[in-house]
Amino acid sequence: MEITVNQQNYEFNSSCSVEQMLSAINVQAKGIAVAINQTIISKSAWAEHELKHGDQVILIKATQGG
Repeated sequence: MEITVNQQNYEFNSSCSVEQMLSAINVQAKGIAVAINQTIISKSAWAEHELKHGDQVILIKATQGG
């Protein structure tokens, strides 16, 4: 299965959840938002939301400033 994360392609042997994908690509879950195919996925749904072949994932990192 191939998915794209922030315009970089990743191959996975089987389907995985958002949480599993973040762990596999070494991204810490703290302070980020996840959008899949232009839809924000709430953090509470990361463990259950299964990624599909061809999904476009965008990781958005929170920043401070003013």
